[in-house]
Amino acid sequence: MLIERPEDLTLTSPGPLELSPALLASLRTNRDRLLSALSSGAPVYGVNTGMGAMSKRRLDEPEQRVHQRNLLLGRAVGGAPWLPYAEARAVVLARLRTFLTGDAGVSAELCQQLVALLNSGYVPAIPLEGAGSAGEIIPLAHAAGPLVGIGTVVDAEGNCYPADHLLRAAGGGSGSGDAGSLLSSSFELGPKEGIALLAGVPGATGRVWLQGEPLARLVGRMGEVAAGGLAVVGASRDPYEARVGRGDELLAGEQARILQLAGSENSPGALQAPVSFRVAGQVVSHVRRTVVRLTEAVDRGLDGVTDSPAFLDGEFLGTAGFHGIDLAAHCDHVVAALTHAAEVSTARIHRLLDPAVTGLPAQLARVPGPQAGLVSVHKRAVATTHALRRLSLPAAIGAMETSNGQEDVQAFTWEAAGNLTTAVRLAREVVAAELLVVHQAFALSGREVPAGLRELHAAVQAVVPPIDADRPFGLDLQAILDHVM
Repeated sequence: MLIERPEDLTLTSPGPLELSPALLASLRTNRDRLLSALSSGAPVYGVNTGMGAMSKRRLDEPEQRVHQRNLLLGRAVGGAPWLPYAEARAVVLARLRTFLTGDAGVSAELCQQLVALLNSGYVPAIPLEGAGSAGEIIPLAHAAGPLVGIGTVVDAEGNCYPADHLLRAAGGGSGSGDAGSLLSSSFELGPKEGIALLAGVPGATGRVWLQGEPLARLVGRMGEVAAGGLAVVGASRDPYEARVGRGDELLAGEQARILQLAGSENSPGALQAPVSFRVAGQVVSHVRRTVVRLTEAVDRGLDGVTDSPAFLDGEFLGTAGFHGIDLAAHCDHVVAALTHAAEVSTARIHRLLDPAVTGLPAQLARVPGPQAGLVSVHKRAVATTHALRRLSLPAAIGAMETSNGQEDVQAFTWEAAGNLTTAVRLAREVVAAELLVVHQAFALSGREVPAGLRELHAAVQAVVPPIDADRPFGLDLQAILDHVM
């Protein structure tokens, strides 16, 4: 795919990637301006000075020549476990995307080296944990190292190789797509390029960017599964009546969707269903709202000024683009919303196992007593929800001083992104558990599945055989996670 503008580069951009001649020319023009500005000899943080507590130390010419590479060497202190392949690739994509705006003033050659890495089929080995700095310098040092032969790369199967596995001899290689012929060993970091590779929060931005589609699917499934629960127990539809959503268009839309999916109920089983059945609209709309805001924060991270020092209008400006509190706080918000949604879903599962609520056999077993039914599916959901509760402690809270007080606070954006990724996985498990329970409840009830939910339940039926006796229901849950969720 030919990339002509920064916004052309997305997670789904088909490979091989290529930067357009016009974009490369723009990068080169901007780079020439930056090098001209540096020639004045004025102090520029991280270019002709040390970093952090050492920023007052001016570097002489020999020191400057090796400084940018040394920045990567001295900060690559992480270790396994590494990010999954898709997350590591998203980090590199986000890094390149921020460079294409021109704020970092990096060379076209550095951007092409990043493109070569993305086209190689390999990703950097980036530590899953242990960022601990104002920004992301530790994971970003690992992400950038392979560009100059430092560190480790990982293939799609999880096999690790020394980074120089990707480098070709200077002037050699055919560029045919072979892993060893894509990155150039003749490439060296120029002035400001090492610090640019460590700047901002592209790592967390890329990781959260990657969660956008799974989150959108998850929110949709939450509403559908909740609607199935309403339908199978014959819950009153009063809480979903259109007038109830006044003043909140998003809530009103979610209520209308759930009502349409659940269908009408002329003779509800009780005047009031349990709370967990009545609040689905509020719960799902809140998750959806937080996801929208998170997506907006990702867009700001991709399109805003995050480099420091940024090269803007011909001058160097120290920025706070590394302080990703906007993204971290929105990650925390989504994790809290997912945790609450899981709690409500787990409560509905418990009610669906209760004959007093459903009028169905206890624990949705064909033969209660000799058979346990789906009681342990609920217990798995309980354990998963408990894990979500532990994740819901805000990652953005808990700053500690580093660098002799020069870096005296952090936003822990990297950790917030990791919590979000785990929370999405766990919330999917809970919703899958509820979907299995709702599906079995329909099977036992003889009720017709509402028209709006037939496609969903047909998808479950395609991978989950009829439940007539106890069996390892974990296999059924995994089938739902793999093929339905």
